[in-house]
Amino acid sequence: MKNILLTTAAFSLSVLFATAQIKPQNSIDQKVNALLAKMTLEEKVGQMTNLTLDAISKTDAAGKIVEPHEIDEQKLEEKILKYHIGSFQNVAGHTYDRKHWYEIISTMQRVALQDRLKIPALYGIDAIHGVTYTLGSTLFPQEIAMAATFNPELAHEEGEISAYETRASYIPWNFSPVLDVAKNQAWPRIYETFGEDPYLVKTMGASIIKGYQGNNVGDKYHVTSTMKHFLGYGDPLSGKDRTPAWIPDRYMREYFLPPFIEAIKAGSRTLMVNSSEINGVPIHSSHYLLTDVLRKELKFDGIVISDWMDVSYLHTRHHVAATEKDAVALAVNAGIDMCIVPYDYSFYNYLIQCVHEGKVPMSRIDESVRRILHVKYELGLFDRPVGNPEDYPDFGSDKFKAVSRQAADEAITLLKNNNQILPLKKSMRILVTGPTANTMRSLDGGWSYTWQGEQDDKYAVDKKTILEAIEQKIGKQNVQYEPGAAFDSLENVNAAVAAAKQADAIVLCLGESSYTENFGNIDDLNMPAAQTELAQQLAKSGKPVILVLAEGRPRIVTLANNAATATLMAYLPGNEGGDAIADILFGDVNPSGKLPFTYPRSPNALVNYYRKNIENGNGDDSHGYHPLYEFGFGLSYTTFRYSNLRIDKHDLKDNETLTVNVDVTNTGNRDGKESVLLFTSELYASIAPDTKRLRAFNKIELKAGETKTVTFKISAGDLAYVNDDGKTAAEPGEFKIQVADQTLNFNYSTSKPFNKQTDGKL
Repeated sequence: MKNILLTTAAFSLSVLFATAQIKPQNSIDQKVNALLAKMTLEEKVGQMTNLTLDAISKTDAAGKIVEPHEIDEQKLEEKILKYHIGSFQNVAGHTYDRKHWYEIISTMQRVALQDRLKIPALYGIDAIHGVTYTLGSTLFPQEIAMAATFNPELAHEEGEISAYETRASYIPWNFSPVLDVAKNQAWPRIYETFGEDPYLVKTMGASIIKGYQGNNVGDKYHVTSTMKHFLGYGDPLSGKDRTPAWIPDRYMREYFLPPFIEAIKAGSRTLMVNSSEINGVPIHSSHYLLTDVLRKELKFDGIVISDWMDVSYLHTRHHVAATEKDAVALAVNAGIDMCIVPYDYSFYNYLIQCVHEGKVPMSRIDESVRRILHVKYELGLFDRPVGNPEDYPDFGSDKFKAVSRQAADEAITLLKNNNQILPLKKSMRILVTGPTANTMRSLDGGWSYTWQGEQDDKYAVDKKTILEAIEQKIGKQNVQYEPGAAFDSLENVNAAVAAAKQADAIVLCLGESSYTENFGNIDDLNMPAAQTELAQQLAKSGKPVILVLAEGRPRIVTLANNAATATLMAYLPGNEGGDAIADILFGDVNPSGKLPFTYPRSPNALVNYYRKNIENGNGDDSHGYHPLYEFGFGLSYTTFRYSNLRIDKHDLKDNETLTVNVDVTNTGNRDGKESVLLFTSELYASIAPDTKRLRAFNKIELKAGETKTVTFKISAGDLAYVNDDGKTAAEPGEFKIQVADQTLNFNYSTSKPFNKQTDGKL
């Protein structure tokens, strides 16, 4: 892509930025303390206030943002010079080019540097699968698809590229990654997560964080990450967004806390809070989670930011605060450092009143502001409030797109391939049909160009839908397209059935359109009836049906899957996803993705793979654990044989490491990639053990006929669980290791007396 040259004649940033620099001192802490000592209460509370871009955009008489979007400098000056607002975020319903982002950030910083203490503003954006709000950026597969790659190196590369392009948009703060463990398959935010398994989530999450932040979060190519959403957001009872969960503390620590522990170890500097409530307590008001656990136990010293309007919701939705002012005091005392208000000065005014009235101590204000200033110094904003446009020649480059394409290639998961119908021959006549066949909305999903992704087809017009990619792959003359159905209604299904009779194979594209948050709530996990009906009607043609699923969560597709000869799970594979799907359908790429969640067979059987043993059926296999496809499942166009599973000792003791080796052979006739997954099971424990848990994985590439030995290391800590006292402990006993169809047992013993109530620690 051509370099973008940006200029501004309105002012000289270099002169203004020079005035912002504070003289070097021995450490960031000293700089922060010196600055904090000069600040008034109003200036401090301003730093704790975060507003949306809409609040400083030009609007018409009706309050609607006018086109083209521009900063209203009078509003901006009031926000910063009068109220000392320290941070902004979001976009105003559009995606912008780099030149416009430069104008926004430059104007904001110019005004910020006119304030008394010249503290630069901090801008944040939801760059959750690439820089989703900048034109020409590299859009990656959504997190759920990245999880299906089982490739942390790819996640790290995505993080590095996304950080580069976010900084190229002059933004240093990314509201990513989502570290929620997605236990409820109906939840609309599953696609924003790395799946249902805590180990997979924490491994992929830490890897992308390290990519975002690099070795120096303050350099011009990296950004600070934001851990989302602390804590337990991914298991709402109803399956709907921002609805209550009931999660015992032990259960919370066992499944939901580990990704955040790992993210803090990886150095993430900011954290966003779960919008909902657990056991009747909104997380935004939970001193236990935000202070006792997060600060005291996990030693997190970065910024805790609210989610959108969630402080006021303590009053208006949760009803735990009688007034909005009470809500502000409750949230700040619980541990909130910064509030996404996002439109007005309510938080600012109420917090100042709370301090004057003694409801919030000044020491609590100073804690928050110290953290905020520290991150601003870490990001280099005092030295470089706005980046140099010429520093980012690789923005949107082909080499970046190639990484996104590889990620999509490695994510797409082959679930079924009867009679080896795939890969298809390029000489075949193909009918392409279904609601997801010819739209980018089903490839990119929400948080793409706009919040709901409803303009994906407009902004990604230069990208290929599944239909367009197939047409390019085998020639338009070999492809016929009939929609067959919209997402929830049939659409000239007879034409699709007639066309099927003239085709050699049918590529049936089912799934979901783009959505996020409440807009993705559903009352039925079943795929809409019209889509299932289309699948069954097409199957009657006698022609092979290749089912391609482009969806953000595992909608129930059992009937459609039964009607299909082959099934391909594409998830939300991003801008290069159409090409990746065509690559796999026609054999130019060998699929290697594996499911990062359990794919349910029926809507009332939503059990995760790490179920308890009594969920296996209790002798009634018809009502036991029987998913359509299990976590970690995925086929290939070649075959792999596992053999010679071995361990270096059969008795593991304290402070020892168990070495596990297994041989993997590509027994097919083409090269392939394979994710090798190691699970452990404790046979008996004082707390009912999970049937099995993922403890390690490694993705390898094998040439046809090649054998590789994969080595894993297991410690006592990897065998631990959280006991009734909320402590992590490894209990002595017999364990089973499982790698594919290979199993071995070993014993773990400890020289210390084991007490499940008191042993271990986080």
